[in-house]
Amino acid sequence: MKIIKRNGAEVRFDIAKILNAIRKANNEVSEGNRLTEEQIEKIAQNVKGLAGDLNRAVNVEEIQDFVENQIMDQKAYAVARKYITYRYTRALIRKSNTTDAQILTLIECNNEEVKQENSNKNPTVNSVQRDYMAGEVSKDITRRILLPREIVEAHDEGIIHFHDADYFAQHMHNCDLVNLEDMLQNGTVISGTFIEKPHSFSTACNIATQIIAQVASNQYGGQSISLTHLAPFVEISRRKIRAEVKEELASVGIDDEARIAAIAEKRLRDEIKRGIQTIQYQVVTLLTTNGQAPFVTVFMYLGEARSEEERHDLALIIEETLNQRIQGVKNESGVWVTPAFPKLIYVLEEDNVREGSKYWYLTELAARCTAKRMVPDYISEKKMLEYKVDRNGEGHCYTCMGCRSFLTPYVDENGKPKYYGRFNQGVVTINLVDVALSSEGDEDAFWKIFDERLELCYRALMYRHNRLKGTLSDAAPILWQYGALARLKKGEPIDKLLYGGYSTISLGYAGLYECVKYMTGKSHTDPEAKPFALRVMQHMNDKCKEWKKKENIDFSLYGTPLESTTYKFAKCLQQRFGVIPGVTDKNYITNSYHVHVTEKIDAFTKLKFESEFQQLSPGGAISYVEVPNMQDNIPAVLAVMQYIYDNIMYAELNTKSDYCQNCGYDGEIAIVEEDGKLLWECPYCHNRDQSKMNVARRTCGYIGTQYWNQGRTQEIKDRVLHL
Repeated sequence: MKIIKRNGAEVRFDIAKILNAIRKANNEVSEGNRLTEEQIEKIAQNVKGLAGDLNRAVNVEEIQDFVENQIMDQKAYAVARKYITYRYTRALIRKSNTTDAQILTLIECNNEEVKQENSNKNPTVNSVQRDYMAGEVSKDITRRILLPREIVEAHDEGIIHFHDADYFAQHMHNCDLVNLEDMLQNGTVISGTFIEKPHSFSTACNIATQIIAQVASNQYGGQSISLTHLAPFVEISRRKIRAEVKEELASVGIDDEARIAAIAEKRLRDEIKRGIQTIQYQVVTLLTTNGQAPFVTVFMYLGEARSEEERHDLALIIEETLNQRIQGVKNESGVWVTPAFPKLIYVLEEDNVREGSKYWYLTELAARCTAKRMVPDYISEKKMLEYKVDRNGEGHCYTCMGCRSFLTPYVDENGKPKYYGRFNQGVVTINLVDVALSSEGDEDAFWKIFDERLELCYRALMYRHNRLKGTLSDAAPILWQYGALARLKKGEPIDKLLYGGYSTISLGYAGLYECVKYMTGKSHTDPEAKPFALRVMQHMNDKCKEWKKKENIDFSLYGTPLESTTYKFAKCLQQRFGVIPGVTDKNYITNSYHVHVTEKIDAFTKLKFESEFQQLSPGGAISYVEVPNMQDNIPAVLAVMQYIYDNIMYAELNTKSDYCQNCGYDGEIAIVEEDGKLLWECPYCHNRDQSKMNVARRTCGYIGTQYWNQGRTQEIKDRVLHL
């Protein structure tokens, strides 16, 4: 059994330390009030048992709570008072400076919790350590100065989660849709250097990667670009290459239009290949200022093309993008593996979703790519046009920002829809499980507590908004002055972009399944429990509308992609309410509205059921189905994709894509348990060295490749197949 120390380091459980602590407190009281040695032994053994029952690494504070309660159970109140007093005194000493200790453990790479905080950050790398160090300072300032005590305490207790406190001290926003079209067509400025409109497709791709890196360094969330914005540069290259070929052939006396066209098209394809290679390899090899590859999503939507010619060129780009992702990237051993980024999204539409349709070949290619590399994910144009309707009654199809955060429909002052150049201000998440447990199953109490917690979230979100308010465009010129999000003047505040629906701010939610399970005794997939689940969702939407009307800010409900926080919430629930079968007996809680990962349900039923809840998450959500190796069953993948098109707006298929560098095994790396800890192990050679294996798993809308905390690892282990 493992223990997490206060500085984040992980050590083996040592019962002698508990015995010594109790004996010290025992010796401080009069002989008549002391515990016997047998009682001390019993307390220590009981604490060991309670910690073991949690089936995870327990932190020191939890151990001390157990000790306290066990001493009280023995009615040794004088001893308990001494123990509590000593504990309180030590806590006061620690509070004088906790940040230094955290930073030192980061540098020495022995902070187990931080190691597993982000599945796409390698905490042994200097640049990541520097970002984490800055994050510790930001969190310290945020807790002591920038946020009121009630919000900090609610965050610590897992009642809400104030996301990205490690960046909150700076005036930074969450995620966005980059207006790549504006930047490429009208020029931009990067690091003080003017970049004019590119004169070829390959140059456009190179500039795009530089923009991606710059944007990622000036925000903390994901970003998305559209391949449509690169499509016009295919024709520019085509004309340039054709002129070159014509001149070359003319120099040797050849004037054959068919030959000129064939050679030019081959060279054009080569340039498209080089351009897409630039994007793929630069995205996975660039390090932003936060020490990781840019978290970028690439959108592939034929319906965005403005002419048949541009549509044809966009199809060429999409085809090359999918082919290169199927191939993957080489790891340090030279083996082709699955990269985490860029995330790909493919739009299913009438021109590509049925066999015989014009671009069906692209959809087949997408299916093969998903089966091998877990991407692309899929947006149904049909369903999105139904859901995302603007004030003029027109439906729109567009990409999310990063992995799942969706903008709400927006029409500018000229009556035109606008999505690229918009962004999200930040997220605060409510723990729905805590609301339910705090109500003790009383429905009247539930709604009362729910409203109190939502009011707390509203106040926390306003702190996020007000932190951005007054930010000058100079804080991030690439975003606010040079086209990624706006073309503001130097020294101009960004305030006008924070109101009127231009940007969103998100009320996140997590644990709907466990909430409903506790309140009704049934899964929300049960027809008797589903109405309660839908009422919970609608109530949060109603609150967002109420706040939007009050503040003229676009509050939107968001299905939070909990990564490390799923473990934090689970631990907090166990501390506050104990282990409740079916509710708090896991080391994770369920993301957003999802069906519980252990529930046996087929892919089509799951997608159909979750579609109702996804519609009630306008600020963002994604559904998934867990599938086995599908590389030899592409028709089944295509069947799921077609079902997505007809039934749900946004979904993905979770496959596995692993490789053991020790023995060359390329099947699924297993999760095994040893001494109360979950470990990754090659089933062939039993290698457990994470530095010598490549594991890629869908974490929460995107692929993670740097491993996960114990809560998320258990969730991955517990997943059942839906197909």
